[in-house]
Amino acid sequence: MARLKVSQKKSTIGIKPNHRETLRSLGLKRVGDIVVKEDRPEIRGMVTTVQHLVTVEEVE
Repeated sequence: MARLKVSQKKSTIGIKPNHRETLRSLGLKRVGDIVVKEDRPEIRGMVTTVQHLVTVEEVE
């Protein structure tokens, strides 16, 4: 199954509280953090919500 490498590229200062909570639930705490998650619809939805704050790559 494919995996997604999600990295935070922008700060959470001044963003909406629900976006901040979405980043936390993805496991991202600060700029530069990287997490690898399974490619599931739930994760894709969270990434779409905060797409302006993160970068996403597919990992085999």
